[in-house]
Amino acid sequence: MSSSKKRLAHHVFFTLHDSSDAKIQELKAACHKYLDNHPGLDSFAVGVLNPDLARPVNDRGYHVSLHVVFDSRESHDVYQTAPRHLEFIAEQKPNWSQVRVFDSDLD
Repeated sequence: MSSSKKRLAHHVFFTLHDSSDAKIQELKAACHKYLDNHPGLDSFAVGVLNPDLARPVNDRGYHVSLHVVFDSRESHDVYQTAPRHLEFIAEQKPNWSQVRVFDSDLD
């Protein structure tokens, strides 16, 4: 299987300037509105930091996480420039103090 046909996992961890419950819920809702149902999307989930998991290995430097898996690198690349994705960024970016993106090829 060529690398272009491997599934691609795209995980994004958002740290917010305002980490109030209202702003966390706003970001989660925006993820569902703008980032779900894109072509080539195999799976989609949005989560929040689990306050009970605080082992030394747990990275707790975020508030909201986005987990999407694409059927290919090509689908991921189309998503990156899709109007809905760009609208999400423009709308939500002012409240992000940090965004970390982890992209992985999946077997």
